[in-house]
Amino acid sequence: MKAIVLFSTMLVTITSLAQSKVEFVNPPSVSTPHGYSQAAVIDLGNCRMVIISGQVALDAKGNLVGKDDLEKQTEQIFTNIKSIVEETGGTMDDIVKLAIFTTDVSKIQAVRNVRDKFINAQKPPTSTLVQVSKLFRDDILIEIEATAIIPVKIIPGK
Repeated sequence: MKAIVLFSTMLVTITSLAQSKVEFVNPPSVSTPHGYSQAAVIDLGNCRMVIISGQVALDAKGNLVGKDDLEKQTEQIFTNIKSIVEETGGTMDDIVKLAIFTTDVSKIQAVRNVRDKFINAQKPPTSTLVQVSKLFRDDILIEIEATAIIPVKIIPGK
């Protein structure tokens, strides 16, 4: 009997995952990438998961913001993340995970100070911090990935 229940549960889970819809998006508020998408939006039924590619301090036109300035670069990155989350129907409160890649972890407090302007610092998302020797360009000091879980808004009467 336990095997039948377990098998049924696995079958429902696999079927649900197979029916999930994935949409790759490139919102106009952030620079257009070449060879990848800015975000993947996965329909999970009662919510959507938004997996955001690593953001760097490029504005919508692809120009670097904050050359040699970690705080300004971090501000632009969180502005990009906020734009993507909002354009996919969420808010910054929906962020559940951040992954931060920086060339100098000794300056993490400056990053946190900027981050805390964008997220709920009382209930911060999970986070990973990694120091790297270099990012894809010498003038890029930090890159941040984010994941959001956005509840589907139910309209009464529908």
